[in-house]
Amino acid sequence: MNQQWEHKVCYVDFRGRISTEGVEYIRKPEEHRSGFVRKYLDVLGAEGWELVGIHHLRQENAYYVFRRPKQESGEAAA
Repeated sequence: MNQQWEHKVCYVDFRGRISTEGVEYIRKPEEHRSGFVRKYLDVLGAEGWELVGIHHLRQENAYYVFRRPKQESGEAAA
């Protein structure tokens, strides 16, 4: 059987905003830009998401594309 994948697309603006499937994450004033994004990426990695592509829009923003193996229908979705 071929591997099935599920995907997640995140809009990342290094000035302080990440948008994923309608949920917004805003950088706190004391957070560094790179630390803000790294913290979010660490959470996705812990959930099994793997970064497979980046589509740059401008200098400070891009779409990040992730994938992970699709769960069997009998397993609980994360």
